Amino acid sequence: MGAKKSDSDRRIGRRALLVGGAAAAVGTGVLARDELARLYWRLPGVRRPRVAGAVDFRGARWVAASEANFRWADRPDDYTIDMVVVHVTQGDLSSAVKAFEDPGHRAAAHYIVGKDGHVTQMIRELDVAYHAGNRAYNERSVGIEHEGFVDRPKDFTDAMYATSAELTAGICRRYGIPVDREHIIGHVEVPGTDHTDPGEHWDWDRYLPLVRKALTASA
Repeated sequence: MGAKKSDSDRRIGRRALLVGGAAAAVGTGVLARDELARLYWRLPGVRRPRVAGAVDFRGARWVAASEANFRWADRPDDYTIDMVVVHVTQGDLSSAVKAFEDPGHRAAAHYIVGKDGHVTQMIRELDVAYHAGNRAYNERSVGIEHEGFVDRPKDFTDAMYATSAELTAGICRRYGIPVDREHIIGHVEVPGTDHTDPGEHWDWDRYLPLVRKALTASA
């Protein structure tokens, strides 16, 4: 799936290296209190202050997922983002939102795209969503759910494809992700998963050109 990276390469980003460099420069035994206060949030997994309700995709509706369904982070500085994972909800939009709000569900994606093309964001791209069923892939990816069922091609509407393509194009632009099938994948392609989405009716030959077109238009 693209250039091979070790787990340590993927999990230790620029922010973690900055902290290590700062500590080495000042001396681990004499690192000043104000220096620690300035750098504490740069450690991997530490929650950086953020604006409540802010979204990464313009026009998205914000509904917060349960904190049990994701991990606070500061991507891409602590974990590199180099992949988008496409999902299908196997249900309607409201049921997916309800599931991601439920702490017992233990899974959630960053976004849900409805049949009508509207986007609900439930986890910031900064944070690690539990969507792929694989820790390394969770840390390196953004997950996008699509309302519908894998065996109902009519669920994949023109509005859904168009908006999802814009959403993915924005993610690819922000993090320098190539628009190809090595970096934009289906849930079924994640190692170790038992899921089959987005299924045979998801039109990759249509989707990727739409993403490229949206990326070019935004540029």
